[in-house]
Amino acid sequence: MRWFWQKKKKPEDKGEETPAIETPVENAVAPKDEPTAEPKIEPEIEEAPTLPEPEDKPVIEPEPEPQLSPEPEPEPEPEPEPEPEPVAVKEENAAGETQDKPNIFARFSSGLKRSSSRLGEGVTSIFTKRKLDAETLEELEDLLISSDLGTALALRFGEALSKDRFDKDIDEREVREALASLIADDLHPLQKKLDFSAGPTPQVVLFVGVNGSGKTTTLGKIAAKLNQQGKKVLMVAGDTFRAAAIEQLKVWGERTQTPVIAREIGADAAGLAFDALARAKKEGVDIILMDTAGRLQNKTELMEELRKIVRVIKKQDESAPHHVILVLDATVGQNALSQAEAFLEAAGVTGLVMTKLDGTARGGVLVAVSDRFHLPIHYIGIGEGIEDLQNFDAESFAGAIAGLTE
Repeated sequence: MRWFWQKKKKPEDKGEETPAIETPVENAVAPKDEPTAEPKIEPEIEEAPTLPEPEDKPVIEPEPEPQLSPEPEPEPEPEPEPEPEPVAVKEENAAGETQDKPNIFARFSSGLKRSSSRLGEGVTSIFTKRKLDAETLEELEDLLISSDLGTALALRFGEALSKDRFDKDIDEREVREALASLIADDLHPLQKKLDFSAGPTPQVVLFVGVNGSGKTTTLGKIAAKLNQQGKKVLMVAGDTFRAAAIEQLKVWGERTQTPVIAREIGADAAGLAFDALARAKKEGVDIILMDTAGRLQNKTELMEELRKIVRVIKKQDESAPHHVILVLDATVGQNALSQAEAFLEAAGVTGLVMTKLDGTARGGVLVAVSDRFHLPIHYIGIGEGIEDLQNFDAESFAGAIAGLTE
């Protein structure tokens, strides 16, 4: 497979912008400033009467230019790069992922800036006018491990990089592209959209993870996306241990106009799940999104309560829960590995969402978790807004982590 950083680059793109806008403006002003004595003295004090003359002409000249000449046409071309509009398009067009590839990469690059800058600066410092030898390979492997990409990937990458390049000059761009290709190759098979088109109705989705990982917020954002697709959704406040979690889900219910089932603090979460499924069947709900209490993976009694929820749901539908989404906080680094292992054993995790990738320099942990458990990746969170919960894209993620530009 050929990734975007392996395709031919178009250097003429940058050259087109400069002559199209900057050169005409300078040429219009320059011939009028040259006949005058010194352009620096004119605007200050002495030639006050001469100022209005050149000012009136340049002010009049640029006005008709953008209106009559074809100059406004190139201006909208750079505007899509900040991507205010394409974000909304991606939210609505769940099937047209390939159409928004440049915009996805831009959002990933922006959200993962801290992660990529740390890794990129390290690569730059290692491969500045140096050959690829045993010393530089060791430094590179240490950098990848400290960036939470994992020991296994670090060793594999060092071996792959040195296969054809050992004892040869190598630049940082080549290292970044090789790293991005390796990460993309690993993650591409795990890139999987959350699909509710097949299976029984209603489909039950459990959100699991430790406190503070962003479960409730992620649930609310997914509810908003599903409502845009015309799905009938029911949200369940299964975190009955925290009043704040219940209230937060109710706020998301009002914001997305989605019904929420909740009970008093300390209520039995398994009983709530049973009643929610019964109501969903009666009302023709398409999807149940159920929040659960944040559990530390080393608290066996709390993990047992999660197992109880799963058992109770299965009494009504043997195939449920149909999706168990583990929400991981990228800022916890390598601790995400032990969390994934515990929740995979307790609840049969079927997919991942990794949040807070915009606020950490440790985004590489997603690579380590995927490399070890091979769990599908549905979304990554790169901001606070609903549009910042992005469908995972392996190519864009790998390029952003490696600090490449399109």
